[in-house]
Amino acid sequence: MQVRVLGCSGAIARDCRTTSFLVDDDLLVDAGTGVGDLTLEEMAAIDDVVLTHSHLDHVAALPLMIDAVASRRSAPLRVHALRATIEALRAHVFNNVIWPDFASIPSQDEPFVSFHDFAVGETLRIGTRAPKVVEVLPAVHTVPACGFAVRPAGGGPHWVFSGDTERNKPFWDRINALEVAALVIETAFSNRELALAARSLHLAPDSLAAELSQIAAGRRYPIYITHTKPAETEEIMAEIGVLAADPASALARLVRSQEIRWLRTSGILTF
Repeated sequence: MQVRVLGCSGAIARDCRTTSFLVDDDLLVDAGTGVGDLTLEEMAAIDDVVLTHSHLDHVAALPLMIDAVASRRSAPLRVHALRATIEALRAHVFNNVIWPDFASIPSQDEPFVSFHDFAVGETLRIGTRAPKVVEVLPAVHTVPACGFAVRPAGGGPHWVFSGDTERNKPFWDRINALEVAALVIETAFSNRELALAARSLHLAPDSLAAELSQIAAGRRYPIYITHTKPAETEEIMAEIGVLAADPASALARLVRSQEIRWLRTSGILTF
């Protein structure tokens, strides 16, 4: 299984694209602005999209992608999300005001997109060319949200994505029970904005360290930091480095046994 990083920024700027990952060639995890770097052929090959939540940086490219490749597809694009996320998309995006309702175009019987709701804790089997199992993980955010654990249908370790979240013990309880190949976890703000991070239900380096301290003893896998604000990326990673160098920090103990690095757009993770 291959995960291509299309976007991993918390906002836009030159060379900064918002959250989107292409798993193999047929599954899109979130649909941020990074989707725009795909060719028409690559977009048309995507059969399923799973969304963590309804915020614009995670869905901005979805309506544009559907418009770009609808004529090249023989079946609707399947969009999977929490029911509240689907309701938000239908009310505020695909509403014939902001964008056409592609769930009823060109007809109700043969639409360009179909919506499929899931719940936290549910496991989905997605894909025909390269089947995958997607488990929906809990997240704590300002709107209903989730994360994902994805693995090949034939078995193997999981690629885990936290989605947008603040402190989230149930998430760690679950992934400590899974075989994990890599963890992608958000850290949107620097410690200078720790209060804003808490208010907006995002992580900062101090709260990240508290979260990572919940990884079960003896578990080892690479950890990738995502969703950093472009203006704060260097500060965020420097603060993580300071914590990692502090012998009293839980993060320092983790760094001795795990790799922690900043996720980069255009990176490819292979499992």
